[in-house]
Amino acid sequence: MEKTVVRQLVRDTGRYANQEVEISGWIRSNRDQKSFGFIALNDGTHFNTLQVVYEKESLDNFEEVARFRTGAAVTVRGILVETPQAKQAFEIKAREVILAGDSPEDYPIQPKRHTREFLREVAHLRPRTNLFAAVFRIRSL
Repeated sequence: MEKTVVRQLVRDTGRYANQEVEISGWIRSNRDQKSFGFIALNDGTHFNTLQVVYEKESLDNFEEVARFRTGAAVTVRGILVETPQAKQAFEIKAREVILAGDSPEDYPIQPKRHTREFLREVAHLRPRTNLFAAVFRIRSL
């Protein structure tokens, strides 16, 4: 299966609707309930994050995925489902979530706003924030 990027999914959602896709990126946030969870995934190709829904009955490693931390690199395989009633136009129903690289417990970038002064201290992680990702996109034009 060919890997896809968020930018392709956003630009051509209809082409990928109800198709299996594979996407890799970094976890921006991970929240779980008893039988399902949500991952906000960003691969750096688009400003928006991709919502991944994972369910206990469709994943063998549900408990492991629920413990993945912000900043961890993952590969997700699943079905792209259009969600016109929700905030986002589509989401991925995960069939498989693979940890490519874990992040440390003290990973400094959390799903909240950070001051520019703080981001100067973690210069190697600045491109993973929305502010600097937007600046770098504009500079690349």
